[in-house]
Amino acid sequence: MAAFGVGGAATPGATSRLNASQVRVLACDYDGTLAYEGRIAEATTGALGRLKASGRRLLMVTGREVRHLVALYRYLPLFDAVVAENGAVLYEPALTQERLLASPPSPALIAALRRLDVQPLALGQIIISTPVANEQRLSAAIAAAGAAWRIIRNKGSVMALPAGVDKSTGFAAALQALGLSARETLGVGDAENDETFLAACGTSAAPADALPSVKAKVDIVTSRDDGAGVVELIDELLRQDTDLNRSPAAG
Repeated sequence: MAAFGVGGAATPGATSRLNASQVRVLACDYDGTLAYEGRIAEATTGALGRLKASGRRLLMVTGREVRHLVALYRYLPLFDAVVAENGAVLYEPALTQERLLASPPSPALIAALRRLDVQPLALGQIIISTPVANEQRLSAAIAAAGAAWRIIRNKGSVMALPAGVDKSTGFAAALQALGLSARETLGVGDAENDETFLAACGTSAAPADALPSVKAKVDIVTSRDDGAGVVELIDELLRQDTDLNRSPAAG
């Protein structure tokens, strides 16, 4: 498990604390981690491709809906699996298959949201999302419907999901489906809703512009923001791979 509490402000050479021999999987959040203002830069995509070519596996762990990701990012098939809707949906891009990991909101909950005028409101297959200013109305709707749902914060928004569903549960389902290990995973995220899945990873990291509360809990804080921070981590992993291959012991 990640040694939370040893992160903090970014320092030069922070990524040198990585051990490439222990990382077989990279699991990344989307917004604020891989993407800036909803878009993944070409340089980040290039780095993801290089990492995949090294034989490692790629996971995305995000609050976004699959339909949005498919529309936004044409290189989604780089990822072996996508944990979407903050842990409620598992998507395999190569097969274009989605699996619901929880039950959708009940008609009573949908009716309560409308009655209490929770707007704007985004409804996924399972996730309910609205700006943080509506948190009290969202909570009231859940209570009125008698739903066993809970609210999770994500910077300027709040999400509602069935109790017991979060990024860590979706991450665990993805690992099980692919036969992978959390101990061999480098997890990267930037917001409150990432903390549960980062805690499950063998190594955890955050970009330089992540929330202070997240940076305080991860193993590594990169020197660069969002996707550039992910590139920084990938470059270090591949550098170590090269050094190992060049060593006499490797021959």
